[in-house]
Amino acid sequence: MADLAPPAPRAVPSHRRGLRVPSENAVAGFLVALLCVFLLISIALPLYALLSKSFQSASGEFVGLRNYAAYFANPILMNSLFNSLFIAALSTLIVIPLAFTYAYALTRTCMPAKALFYALALLPLFAPSLMSALSLVYIFGNQGFLRWMLMGNSIYGPIGIVIAQVTYTFPHAVLILVTALGLSDGRLYEVANALGTPKTRIFRTITLPGAQYGLISATFIVFTLVITDFGIPKVIGGQYNVLATDVYRAVVGQQNFEMGAVVGMILLVPAVVAFGVDRIVNRRQVALLSARAVPYQPAPNMRRDIGFVIYCSVVAVLVAAALGVAVWASFIRYWPYNLTLTTANYNFPRFDPNGWDPYFTSIKLAVLASVIGTAVIFTGAYIIEKTKAFPFARGFAHFLAMMPVAVPGLVLGLGYVFFFNAPWNPLNIFYATLTILVVNTITHFFTVSHITALTALKQIDREFEAVSASLKVPFWNTFRRVTVPICLPSILDIAVYLFINAMTTVSAVIFLYGAQTKLASISIVHMDEAGFIAAAAAMATMIVATSIGVKILHILLDRYVLARFQFWRRK
Repeated sequence: MADLAPPAPRAVPSHRRGLRVPSENAVAGFLVALLCVFLLISIALPLYALLSKSFQSASGEFVGLRNYAAYFANPILMNSLFNSLFIAALSTLIVIPLAFTYAYALTRTCMPAKALFYALALLPLFAPSLMSALSLVYIFGNQGFLRWMLMGNSIYGPIGIVIAQVTYTFPHAVLILVTALGLSDGRLYEVANALGTPKTRIFRTITLPGAQYGLISATFIVFTLVITDFGIPKVIGGQYNVLATDVYRAVVGQQNFEMGAVVGMILLVPAVVAFGVDRIVNRRQVALLSARAVPYQPAPNMRRDIGFVIYCSVVAVLVAAALGVAVWASFIRYWPYNLTLTTANYNFPRFDPNGWDPYFTSIKLAVLASVIGTAVIFTGAYIIEKTKAFPFARGFAHFLAMMPVAVPGLVLGLGYVFFFNAPWNPLNIFYATLTILVVNTITHFFTVSHITALTALKQIDREFEAVSASLKVPFWNTFRRVTVPICLPSILDIAVYLFINAMTTVSAVIFLYGAQTKLASISIVHMDEAGFIAAAAAMATMIVATSIGVKILHILLDRYVLARFQFWRRK
């Protein structure tokens, strides 16, 4: 009978006696509250500060719509608005057909070297937007070797802005349209070919309708990127005023914060409209691939494939030249009179009192934004998607997480000026510090990373959490031991995305840096203003080299991760 006696209870260690393990709901609620507080401080309150500033006078008194009335009554400022709309519309009309044809070649033909052409199209993603403008100065500027092609027109103005914006936004459109054209049911094309349907009608009735949502998204994204970009019109705009330069001039040059807030709110309108339309369109989108669908496989066609190879070669060379000329010029002694190679332009202390410090500050910012941002964003997405407690709070956190995508960087930076630099705000101690730059960068690129994390988490069946709950395993253990290893490739994608964007961002941080926190992208703007174009190109080259190096490291690390920790994915 003694053998049947229950075992004696295990003694609880003295250092754990009296400790209460918090419940899962309490931990989840605390994490959701932290996420909401972070997003309220980093996005909602700065936008509110920007909005309220636009209704105040210089002394802080409420003046209603007086500032807006003054703006619309000023013909110079109204001209900037029309200039911005014209540049954005024209750039979009040029980019979308170019990018669609390029993406069509990558997805719907059998042309060779697709990976190479795709990589060349994405090169501008690794550079600040103003790098393409620097290249145009060397190509078509007053001392440019192809200035005769402009037939007496100046590159400093709408022509230069449009060309540079086309180069800058082209990879963004290609990314979206490659995804849109990459999914298609091959059975539709088989039936159409069997019925003898002309190729033009197949394109018009099958291909275009299947890619229409991608086309709409790409159109609004390109339009928003162009109308809110600051770097390109600052470098090559000349006397051609646009909204983004008006904001900079009002805040930095004239100290007219109220008018800067008004222009910032006007800049916010097209971005919000584009985001709203895109959300409506996405809700109406239907699945292009059903369970019985057959992925479309293009058939070889020599004439068609050769034609698209020629087209992609021309476009890829032009896109690569937008970066390559600036890289080449950064090693030229004195353009265009002395073309001997030199590294003197990389001696940054000759051109900027801060020397190399802005470059290393940018790397520090990128590393911090990548590490901290990835941890915050992925953990927050997990709490929103995988936990069940506090549904209203989780929904509110998701709403706040989606806000940054509709806020241009210049507007977000201006909101930070009015919120974090306010005398009444105890957080003003962080203004012009690296902390505020890290928070701003994470917030600016929060939404895309958040969607990436949610997409990865939605692919994991909820049975993992259900089994863990049945075994009384806390969700944080499941998160650490199951979710993170499964989602490691997506986590690396988020980290690299934040790093590269932190290196290349200009608009969001132009108002926020201090004497000790000047960034490489800001240094480019200042060196260009001082006339040191070769040094500006050299600093831009350093940013490109660093970004591409990190991406190569990401590819190698991704292969290691997939080989070591993702072996279960293989058949």
